[in-house]
Amino acid sequence: MVSRKVSRRRFVAGTTAASTAFVAAPFVRGAYAAGKLSLGLWDHWVPGANKTSEALIREWADKEKVEVTIDYITSQGNKLLLTIAAEAQAKSGHDMLSMAHWLPARYPDQLVAMNDIVEPLIKQNGAVNGTVEYLGKVNGKWLGVPCTIGSQIKGPCSRIDLMKQYAGIDVQAMYPVGAPPKADAWTLDAFLKAAEACQKANHAFGIGLGTTSDSVDSAGAFFHSFGAELVNAKGDITVKSDNVRKALDYCKRLTAFLPEDAPSWDDASNNKWLVSGRGAMIMNPPSAWAVAKRDAPKVAEQCWTHGFPSGPDGRFAPFIPFFWNVWTFSKNASAAKSLLVFLSQRSSAEKLVAASGGYDLPAWEKFTDFNTWAEEVPPKGTLFHYPNPYNHQKLSIAAAPAPHKIAEQIYTQGIMPQMIVRHYKGEAMEKTLDWASREIEGFMRN
Repeated sequence: MVSRKVSRRRFVAGTTAASTAFVAAPFVRGAYAAGKLSLGLWDHWVPGANKTSEALIREWADKEKVEVTIDYITSQGNKLLLTIAAEAQAKSGHDMLSMAHWLPARYPDQLVAMNDIVEPLIKQNGAVNGTVEYLGKVNGKWLGVPCTIGSQIKGPCSRIDLMKQYAGIDVQAMYPVGAPPKADAWTLDAFLKAAEACQKANHAFGIGLGTTSDSVDSAGAFFHSFGAELVNAKGDITVKSDNVRKALDYCKRLTAFLPEDAPSWDDASNNKWLVSGRGAMIMNPPSAWAVAKRDAPKVAEQCWTHGFPSGPDGRFAPFIPFFWNVWTFSKNASAAKSLLVFLSQRSSAEKLVAASGGYDLPAWEKFTDFNTWAEEVPPKGTLFHYPNPYNHQKLSIAAAPAPHKIAEQIYTQGIMPQMIVRHYKGEAMEKTLDWASREIEGFMRN
C-alpha cells in the first residue's frame, strides 16, 4: 500500500538503526523484511512525473507487501535541504531521502553504506561517471544509490536558426541524431567567436555570472576545460596557477559578449532569456526547452541540445547528480535497499525518463540509449545528445576535485563566477587571485 503526501511530513519518533546485506534475489517476498517504509522524494517540476515514480513504488510495495508513505518535498525555498538537515539533527524522520550533489558527503556517518547495492548495479548497468563517484563514494563507502530523478546535464541548448545565421554553425550537423558528434572544430575559440557574432546580432549567449547553481556550473565547466583547479584533491590551494590564469582570462573575454546584467542572473534568468527569443544559446538541462514548448513553441522548434566546447584539458559538461539515501536510524533499511534495486532497473529508469520528457538522467553507462531522447519533439531528436551517449565529454561539477567540505563552500559561495566578474570589471588578475585564495583559506579555517 502506498500513501502519498505533497507537503513536508512531520518527523516521527524512533532512532533504531537497521541494515542488512544485499542478496541476489531482492524481489522475492521474504528476501527483505516487510513492514512500513517512509520516503522523502524531490518534488518534480514536470507535471505527471511524480505519478510515475509513485506508480513504480506502488508496484514494488504491492509485490513486497510493504506499506509505503511518500512525501514529495519541493526544493523551492530550500525545503528539501532543510528537511534533510532537520532529520539529521533529530536522528528521526524518513527512512529514505533524495539528496543532491554535495549533501551525501555532508552526512557520511549517518547514511547506510550502499556498496552491496551499487557495486552489483555497476556490473549490471555499466559504470557511473567520475562525478557520481566523487560525490557519492567517500572513503570507499557508497553513501547512496545514484538516482535517475532530478539528475541532469547543464550543457548548451542552442537556437538552430540563430547559430546558423549569425555564427555560421550548424548544430544539427555537428551533433546529428543517431550518430556520434562531428565536433572536432567545436572548441573554446569557436565558442568565443560564436558568442561575439551572436552578441553583435542582439542574440547574446545567455550564460549567467551570478552565484546560484546555473552560473556556478557553467563557470566550473570552463575552468575544468583549462585544467584549472582552485583546490586540488589533497586540499592544497592552487588558485595561483597558470591554468587558473588562462581560464580567468578566457572567461573575461567571453563575458564581454554576454548580457550586461549577467552578474545579477539567478537560475530562472537563462530560462527566460531562451523563452523570450533573445538568446542564441543557454547552458541548461531541457527544462527551458520544455517551458518554451508551452509558452513559445516557435522558439522550441529551433532548440538543439548538444555538447560543450573543448578546451586545452578536454571537453567537460556541468553535471548535477541526485542520490537516494537511507539514514542509519531508518527502521526499515532492508526494505529501502530492495526498493532502490527495483528503481535502478532499466525498465524503471526508462519510465522515469519518459515521464520527465527526457529531463531526468540515469547515471549508468548503459542507460543513455532510451527512445525518449531520440523521439522527443520539437524538433525530433532535439535531446538525442543530451545524455552524452557517446561519452563525448566528461561530466563534471564545479570545485572538484577539492575535498568535499571545501568544494561545497567554493560551489555554494560562487567563487568562480565572482572571480570572473571581479576581473572583468577591471580588477588586476593577481588581485583577483589573492581574493579567491583568502576566501578559500577562510573556508578551511571554518
